[in-house]
Amino acid sequence: MRDSAYVCCALLGLSLLSSCGHPKQAQVSVPAPPEVAPEPQSTTPPAEPLPSTESTEIKSRPTHSEPSEPVIAANARPLQTEIGRASWYGPPYNKRRGSNGEIYNMHAMTAAHRTLPLGSIVRVTNLSTGQHALVRITDRGPFIPGRIVDLSLAAAKKLDVYLPGIAEVKLEVMETPVPLNSGGKWAVQIGGFPHEKTANKMADHLRRRYGTAKVLSFPSPAGDWWVRVRVLDDDRERAQKLAAETHSPDGAVFLVRLD
Repeated sequence: MRDSAYVCCALLGLSLLSSCGHPKQAQVSVPAPPEVAPEPQSTTPPAEPLPSTESTEIKSRPTHSEPSEPVIAANARPLQTEIGRASWYGPPYNKRRGSNGEIYNMHAMTAAHRTLPLGSIVRVTNLSTGQHALVRITDRGPFIPGRIVDLSLAAAKKLDVYLPGIAEVKLEVMETPVPLNSGGKWAVQIGGFPHEKTANKMADHLRRRYGTAKVLSFPSPAGDWWVRVRVLDDDRERAQKLAAETHSPDGAVFLVRLD
């Protein structure tokens, strides 16, 4: 009996030791991850691709139109006609103040004339090509013998004078702000002298000869020097007489209207 009991106790002890040496792992129930809902379909149409830089620059590039001519009445008739040589002027006169007080713009339809009232509108026709255009007189010149009008760069291009530099033209006065044959402030201009000393010598001579005249020597943008004589009361007849009596081996003599 004692032996049987002893055997039973031994078997029970071995069973307990076996359970303690190999513990059972706990069973954990992990829930499955939630299903991902599908993305809603967009109703906005896809954006159009931006134009390339090159095409944008081409579209935004400004266009340069031709300079506009002054406007005259449809029934305007020439008040005076003159035929002679035309030339043109640009640098170094561009962006300098002209005789009418405005800043000269060589890209506008303007011109210089020695005796027409400032602000006059003239029609210039190239006698070789037939090209014609209207220009406004804003400056004085040309001070070269044999030439009657100095065109702006824009006018010279439109009249086919730009490349040859000089052309025979017909000048028709279409409109003037004041009468042509009365009034005005007149003077005599002599030059251009290559050196200031020569110009001052001529100015001193004219001051002694014409005591009542106002004599001025001044440089031009081109680098030469000029002498201008304003007679008493700016009278046209006095100025014409002085021009006829004055001679200089160093420069030409011109009658010029100042207004």
